[in-house]
Amino acid sequence: MRNRLLLFLIGVGVPAWAHHAFSAEFDEHKPLKLVGRVTKMEWINPHAWIHMDVKGEDGKTISWMVELGPPNALLKRGWNKNSLPERTQIIVDGYQSKDGELRLNGRDLTFPDGKKLFAGSSGTGAPDERKEK
Repeated sequence: MRNRLLLFLIGVGVPAWAHHAFSAEFDEHKPLKLVGRVTKMEWINPHAWIHMDVKGEDGKTISWMVELGPPNALLKRGWNKNSLPERTQIIVDGYQSKDGELRLNGRDLTFPDGKKLFAGSSGTGAPDERKEK
């Protein structure tokens, strides 16, 4: 009986620990806009990720990781697995990680033609876009 309880607690606790709130990792006071090219798109749970190359102020290329909402939520918002082919030029608005690493919690993604896709996951504690306008 003890072993079953332990396995149950581990099974319930691991997914809860793996999924985090916005405020645990990202800073709402550090909004950031990245302009660059997609190098890779990962459709993984609990969050999809964009890897992109951005030119720094010194002209050197910097690799960033952009956290998105869960794959199912992205599909419901109009994304698909072909939305971001490699080398696609994009602009991502979001919030930088608290630890200063090159990670961003993406909110909106804009293509050069002006088309936008919502990238964030609601209900995680991220700042409300409607309040910012």
